[in-house]
Amino acid sequence: MIPAGFSEETRRIVPIILEAGALAHRYFVAWHLPGSSPSSLPVEWKDAEEPVTEADRAVSELCIARIAAAYPSDVVLSEERPDDGARLSAPRFWLVDPIDGTKDFIAGRAGYSVMIGLVASGIPILGAVYQPAAARLWLAERGRGAFEIIEDEPPQRIQVSPISEIAEARLVSSASSRPDLMNHVRDRAGIRDEVQVGSVGVKLCLIAAAARDLYMNPAGRCKLWDTAAPEVILHEAGGKLTDMRGKPLRYSDLDLGHHHGLVGSNGQLHDAALHVLEPFLSSP
Repeated sequence: MIPAGFSEETRRIVPIILEAGALAHRYFVAWHLPGSSPSSLPVEWKDAEEPVTEADRAVSELCIARIAAAYPSDVVLSEERPDDGARLSAPRFWLVDPIDGTKDFIAGRAGYSVMIGLVASGIPILGAVYQPAAARLWLAERGRGAFEIIEDEPPQRIQVSPISEIAEARLVSSASSRPDLMNHVRDRAGIRDEVQVGSVGVKLCLIAAAARDLYMNPAGRCKLWDTAAPEVILHEAGGKLTDMRGKPLRYSDLDLGHHHGLVGSNGQLHDAALHVLEPFLSSP
C-alpha cells in the first residue's frame, strides 16, 4: 500500500500510524457506542481550549515507543509530552499529534486523526495523516508526491484543485472555531460553501486531495505537531501553507506555537486569502 519510491522511514511509519489509529478508534467506538457512559473516558483540560483524554495519552505513548524503537537516535516530540528542547539541536526530529481534533473525538464526530511528521533541517520532509473513522491515510515525502490510501486500495496520487476565485472557494473550517470570527472572515471573502472538520490535518489533506480549496485560521493556537505532517502532504499536492502574513511556518524555533494563524490553500487562492485576513492580523 506504500507508493513506489518512498523511503524506508515511510515504510516503517505507516504500520505505526495504522496501529495508533486503530487504538484511537477502539477508544472512540467504546466511548460512543449506544448505552456507553460519558464518564467512561474522562476529559481533562490543559487550558480553556485544549481537552485531553486517556486515549490521547495512550496513542501518544504507543507512537513514541514505536518510533523510538525504529529510530533510537532520533528525537520524538509528542503533543502529550513536555518539550525538553532536544529537537533544537537534533539534525532531524519526529512530531506526533496522537489525536488531532480531540473535540471531534470527544463529541463522537469522525473528524479526528493521528499525525506523524518528520522534520529535517527545520523543514517537514515526511508526513502521514490517518483518519481512523474513514480508514483513510494521506501520505507524502518531499519530492515524491502526495497520496491518499483508503483501506487496502492502491495509493492514489492527489493534487489540489485549480479554483482561483476566492468567492468560489470551498472553505473548510474548524468545528470549534469562534463562529463570529469565522463568519466575518467568510463574509469578507464572499464564500458560501463551508464544511467544518476538527482535525487541522484532515482539513489540509482535504485541500490536498481537491475535496476542499481553502482553510483560514486567524486564532493562532496551532502548534508544530498540528502542521508538520499535513504541510508536506499539501506542498506535494501543489498547495501552500503559511501564516496569516504569508510567511513560511518555522519548525526550528524554541516556541512551539504558530501564533500568527494559518492559511492553507490550493495555491491559486493564497494571495486573495491573505488579503481577506489582513483586518484580523494581530500586532507583531
